[in-house]
Amino acid sequence: MENWCYHRGTLMSIANNYQTGKSLPEEVYLKLLATRTFRAGSQSLRKVKLASLDLKLHTKYIPDGSESVYDVDQRVSRKTEVIPPLPEDRVLCAFNHIFAAGYAAGYSSYKSAEVLAADALSAFEDAGLEDNKVFVEFRGREPSPEALLRQNGFLPATA
Repeated sequence: MENWCYHRGTLMSIANNYQTGKSLPEEVYLKLLATRTFRAGSQSLRKVKLASLDLKLHTKYIPDGSESVYDVDQRVSRKTEVIPPLPEDRVLCAFNHIFAAGYAAGYSSYKSAEVLAADALSAFEDAGLEDNKVFVEFRGREPSPEALLRQNGFLPATA
């Protein structure tokens, strides 16, 4: 859903100066758009590194083995980082997603979700983002607030 806010029509319909009511200037919009791809390669590579590390630690790592978690991190980093980390690097200590945040062996879902979101958005871009018919074709019916009400706990969840 975060992709929608970068669509010109969507953003310009909500991005107004609260005092003057003027729309977001075009040059500001273009700069905002450019931030999405600034260092995109580095950011993607970082997610690949973290997903690879997550999978290695949860599938191949032997806790009482000869290799520490930091050794695994260094090995994965050498294959996935442009600049190798320092030997004393301990970024892994702050990578709580895979230890305490419920993403054990699932960090790769972030990149998978990006693929799905971008591909779903492209279907709407192909047909026109403002066209409600696209939603009807996608869902097979008019929009309904029931899913949102269930998601927020106002209606019982479905099985």
